[in-house]
Amino acid sequence: MPPAISVKNLTKTYASGLVALRDVSLDIAPGEIFALLGPNGAGKTTLISIVCGIVTASGGEVMADGEDVRRNWRATRRKIGLVPQELATDAFETVLSTVTFSRGLFGCPPNAAHIERVLKDLTLWEKRHTQIRELSGGMKRRLMIAKALAHEPSILFLDEPTAGVDVELRRDMWALVRALRENGVTVILTTHYIEEAEEMADRVGVMRKGELILVEEKAALMRKLGKRRLTLCLQEPMAALPPELAQWRLDLAPGGLELGYTFDAHDERTGVPSLLRRLSDLGIAFKDLHTSQSSLEEIFVSLVSERVQEGLPA
Repeated sequence: MPPAISVKNLTKTYASGLVALRDVSLDIAPGEIFALLGPNGAGKTTLISIVCGIVTASGGEVMADGEDVRRNWRATRRKIGLVPQELATDAFETVLSTVTFSRGLFGCPPNAAHIERVLKDLTLWEKRHTQIRELSGGMKRRLMIAKALAHEPSILFLDEPTAGVDVELRRDMWALVRALRENGVTVILTTHYIEEAEEMADRVGVMRKGELILVEEKAALMRKLGKRRLTLCLQEPMAALPPELAQWRLDLAPGGLELGYTFDAHDERTGVPSLLRRLSDLGIAFKDLHTSQSSLEEIFVSLVSERVQEGLPA
């Protein structure tokens, strides 16, 4: 079975000279949920726009479900649903009519049952006769997803799908995405909400300045780059770190009641046992301790941040 999306050596340079994509290659498997992370200007939307046939690449190859996007634009576009960042709809159309019209744009025969199912899944059925101008921002975001699903695509792109929506709606959309994947739909999402990728994605890609700097299974990425942190709650406040503890590079919380130690959990010599022995030798007692794993957000920030490494804005 061919990849749902296959991108080879993709480049894009705009007439202004801006290089938006630099030699990007990526395969996304059928039925996968793939999260594309990166700061503004990283090239995420340009990549999506090229795959969807909206923007022409300067070089490289893009395949959707085994077909060349440039040569077979109409056939490949029929397989793709796109939820853009912008909320672009006819304000005076009703919910039902605009979703039905979206289906017809792709040459699909009428299917009232499918439209009803999509609107119910997105909690829009009760609003089906409501004009779009009367919907809330969150409902309009749901409507954009309904329009993208109207023609029953096998590949769905979600470009910042939950931007500006509340937590409850965001979790409803996560549930919808999981249900789509269970029905065989491949989902590619870009997001600034790290918890979105952490909650749903099978794999994560990180972009920076037009380059795909990392593609990894989410769990493997967190194992590879994530650190663990040991926090010790002291029985008595400590005014300053004693020099005898210097080799562990600890940090002392304000108030002096917590010691923090960050370590690589996969290193056989974490330093934790020797640290605990040293604390005992020094008579430093603690009443509690716990460890925590680095979040995907912390990993992401460390990958895209260049302020420290290069003195440049991330």
